[in-house]
Amino acid sequence: MTKHLLFAAGLFSFVLGSIGAILPILPTTPFLLLSGYCFARSSEQFDQWLKQTKLYKFYCADYVETRTIPRNKKWEIFINIIILMAISIFLAPILAVKIMLGFLTVFITIFLFFAVPDKKGSKTTKQD
Repeated sequence: MTKHLLFAAGLFSFVLGSIGAILPILPTTPFLLLSGYCFARSSEQFDQWLKQTKLYKFYCADYVETRTIPRNKKWEIFINIIILMAISIFLAPILAVKIMLGFLTVFITIFLFFAVPDKKGSKTTKQD
């Protein structure tokens, strides 16, 4: 029974993380990390599948494996954050929401570049 609940939670969090990759209202990385946790404890097959998805590789793989993110990947993430948050701030109808999104953007940027260490010895070219 527990494995079925973890599996369902993994699928649900993967769907939310996938939506979050498109809509900045939902966070992508925490949901993908939750999916990884749930799948690792419920289904080896889905755990392997998740780790092969481009979404997981882009948002989570480096950090899960090494607790670091390469500098070039940080810049890719940063550009995505700026584009999506700018759209969200522009479309938000309430000034307080615009301000909160602005603060969130600043917080995420500071966390990304100062709290998460750079991966040492990483190549500056895009690896796929």
